[in-house]
Amino acid sequence: MKRRFFNKTLSTSVTGLTLAANFISNVKKTKKLGVALVGLGSYSEKALGPALLETKLCELKGIVTGTPEKEIIWQKKYNLNDNSIYNYQNFDSISNDKNIDIIYIVLPNSMHKEYTIRALEAGKHVICEKPFALNASEAMEMIRISKKVKKELFVGYRLHYEPHHLHLIDICKKEEYGKLKIINAAFGFNMRNKDHWKLKKSFGGGALMDVGVYAIQAARYSSGEEPISINAKEYKTDLKRFKDVDETITWTMNFKSGKIANCTTSFSSNLNYLHLAFERGYAKLNPAYGWRGVSGMTSNQKLSFPRINQQAAQMDGICKFLVNDIPHNNVGGDEGLKDMIIIDKIFESVKKNGETIFI
Repeated sequence: MKRRFFNKTLSTSVTGLTLAANFISNVKKTKKLGVALVGLGSYSEKALGPALLETKLCELKGIVTGTPEKEIIWQKKYNLNDNSIYNYQNFDSISNDKNIDIIYIVLPNSMHKEYTIRALEAGKHVICEKPFALNASEAMEMIRISKKVKKELFVGYRLHYEPHHLHLIDICKKEEYGKLKIINAAFGFNMRNKDHWKLKKSFGGGALMDVGVYAIQAARYSSGEEPISINAKEYKTDLKRFKDVDETITWTMNFKSGKIANCTTSFSSNLNYLHLAFERGYAKLNPAYGWRGVSGMTSNQKLSFPRINQQAAQMDGICKFLVNDIPHNNVGGDEGLKDMIIIDKIFESVKKNGETIFI
């Protein structure tokens, strides 16, 4: 895995907006890379598929689904030929498809490891949706295989290309309001669908795995550090609906510099913010994590960046790296592993009733 960090990427632009605006510049090769989506659920249908109609460096060249009805719909909408349609029985034959360069895994969390490894062994680069895996052990195995077969592995961290988030990272890096002291980050919603796989532990469900990872990410890329210790507690108000998975978890991450991140995730409450408190000011996003729009302000001004297609920017950013070795925005598999290490520690602290867990 090639390791890239935000400080290297952001050094080429004054603000995150400049980075986003010049994103597709200086590309030497024009051939679009072919992408295959594995799993045609809501995120593929409403976000990734449409984004691939806007991408400059890649295009949809294949789908993998277990639902024949979806084959017809997608084939017609995206002008796919019969040879571009795969199911879970013939998935491995995708290795022979020269039109597909990248496989994007958009499956339930429990299936990420298996299909990531199979895609890598089929000779394709892989983007795996977050959370990267079920735990750090799985993540390490996925990265090991990536190195073995010499194919790149990425995580679907779309906010790494979103102008508001890039601007906050730039503010933190430059210490425009002094040193960052406290991070408050939360993401949650009311999971009303009682039959959703995200309410099943065997599928890797739960609020922390689904949306809590955004708060972890925000704390990490705002602070520019990895936490050294974690305290976490779980709360349940609906024991029937959330009998199998976490409903609400709050946790605190402590950093070596003294920064503190207070985070919350929930499947019963609407939460969507990132608030950074500095020595001489603040910066906050609310809503912070949605792919249909981000809004925010600082001590001095309201943030006003044009809305972008986050998924298109993310996929083009990865392709820019693959085609021309232009650094991506820290969305490699190693970044996913770091999040999984933290998630493992959060669950460990929950089991020990909030005991401090050192990393």
